[in-house]
Amino acid sequence: MSGYPEDLKYTTDHEWVRLEGNLATIGISKYAVDQLGDVTYVGLPREGDDVSKGEAFGTVESVKAQSDIYSPVSGSIVKVNEELEDNPEFVNESPYDKGWMIQVEISEPSELDELMDSGAYSKYVAEQE
Repeated sequence: MSGYPEDLKYTTDHEWVRLEGNLATIGISKYAVDQLGDVTYVGLPREGDDVSKGEAFGTVESVKAQSDIYSPVSGSIVKVNEELEDNPEFVNESPYDKGWMIQVEISEPSELDELMDSGAYSKYVAEQE
């Protein structure tokens, strides 16, 4: 058991992707949350915006730092977690459930092949520490 949900894919920038058909739900990993500390603000794009793999789509601010959030996939944003506007602490409390950020309809499914599974991500995180 890696400590990271096994149904997700991960990036080297510590974002995660949960895939349901052609829909990718995206957030930041527990490791990223632990590095940031208490999240005080989450800045997200609007529904209908397009995102490209590797480009910043939002920001997370915490007591310690401000960080860009990068999209692990390209596509069109179909849903934004508006609850984070009033409840940024959801990112700390529940990074894989209530703390999700955006949902993207994927335009390039092959990009998913470049993401890490939970085992590879665990190794990557261990190397960062």
